[in-house]
Amino acid sequence: MTAPRKRSRRLVALPLGMAMATALAFLPNVTASAAETAPKASTADATSLSYVVNVRPGHGTSARVNRAIADAGGTVVVAYDEIGVIVVHSSNPDFAKTLRMVPGVQSAGATRNAPLPAQSTTDVGTPKALTAEEVASAQATDGQDPLEPLQWDLPAIKADKAHEKTLGSRKVTVAVIDTGVDDTHPDIAPNFDRDASVNCVTGKPDTTDGAWRPTAAESPHGTHVAGEIAGAKNGVGITGVAPGVKVAGIKVATTAGYFYTEAVVCGFVWAAEHHVDVTNNSYYTDPWYFNCADDPDQKALIDAITRASRYAEHKGTVNVAAAGNESYDLDADSITDPVSPNDGTPSDRVIDPHKCFDVPTQLPGVVTVAATGAKGIKSSFSNYGLGVIDVAAPGGDSTAYQTPAPPATSGLILGPLPGGKWGYMAGTSMATPHVVGVAALIKSTHPHASAELVKAMLYAEADATPCTDPYDINKDGKIDAVCKGSKNHNGFYGWGTVNALKAVTK
Repeated sequence: MTAPRKRSRRLVALPLGMAMATALAFLPNVTASAAETAPKASTADATSLSYVVNVRPGHGTSARVNRAIADAGGTVVVAYDEIGVIVVHSSNPDFAKTLRMVPGVQSAGATRNAPLPAQSTTDVGTPKALTAEEVASAQATDGQDPLEPLQWDLPAIKADKAHEKTLGSRKVTVAVIDTGVDDTHPDIAPNFDRDASVNCVTGKPDTTDGAWRPTAAESPHGTHVAGEIAGAKNGVGITGVAPGVKVAGIKVATTAGYFYTEAVVCGFVWAAEHHVDVTNNSYYTDPWYFNCADDPDQKALIDAITRASRYAEHKGTVNVAAAGNESYDLDADSITDPVSPNDGTPSDRVIDPHKCFDVPTQLPGVVTVAATGAKGIKSSFSNYGLGVIDVAAPGGDSTAYQTPAPPATSGLILGPLPGGKWGYMAGTSMATPHVVGVAALIKSTHPHASAELVKAMLYAEADATPCTDPYDINKDGKIDAVCKGSKNHNGFYGWGTVNALKAVTK
């Protein structure tokens, strides 16, 4: 059983000592009414929490609900009328319980356990950055960016061959809903879409110039992901899977690295209203690894994000999410979750993953991604599950398990880091942007395709990958995971490993 710990999103810690490994991996325009309602009851700001109140979509907040929010000591931060989600701050510990009794309120719940503002920054380590000598020693062939020979993941999905056909369309925009994106990085700057970028951390869009960037104290996660998707083919650094498309940054993580519901809702709605074609979601929504529908607070969080992600899809956005790094079978009868709530006091709880959901990973319509290593088999850490995993893509693994062919030396995924650097990371966090890149290439080739059609093509064009059976990744004689299903659809690889060449030729 895994000991309770702060969650690290979709980034995975791997053994020390492997070539160029992570030293200590971590992490992991809206029609909105924003009128402030003065609370009639409050205590110290330190006890204020954030809530979502879900009402009937498309009609605006009724006067009765607005009065009930104020009477219960709430202050409206923003109301997303199109999806019927209201973000509220309140110091009243009974706020959600009170609102759930109000006619017109369909669900309401606290989005966190920690008081507002969220926790201070915690430095839990950094990826393994390339040294100047390592950058200089990379030997690229004609037509390659300097660090591309170290990117074993590109030929693994035939992205290198796809680039001979097209780099993707400038009319396609992907958005990285994450910890922020450093748009000044030389691999990201040429393709960055400022107009589609925003800071959504409070649940209300902040369009201040540069608000989408991570600070020096914050995670480089979003920058790495953005480069994996759309790193420019410009003679500098690495190459993205779709180096000709545009990429936006939608910052939703607090300084401490938490992805709360109000921020995620804001991110999806922003993407929907700014014509984003594909979103990358390499996180789970804090503080619950799994949100259970029989808990009224958690039900409200599921409801709010489902509405937001569905709204984006209906607007034409394909939403792609990471499956997670705990080697969980998401189709099992039960899973022991030892990390929730991760902003309070976690305790072991046994959940049914068919009734308690990793959000947004297990939401309807979301493309769920498992990770593979340099040998093309499920990464040692990747979650899996028949009927849950849709596709697989390179997310890296320890060289002790899966060693890449030379000249690549690390089994992890190379990408940009803030400040003009490059480094290695691993996790389903790194697999997801590969799928997003392939989806962006499909959209580039089929510009009029709906979100549903893009997803259908993504699955149909994936390379069928049969179950790895037996799966004994560390070769100790014990089975580490059991894959169920057929060659064409199974719990490890879903419909298969994504194929970028088919995306631009089919």
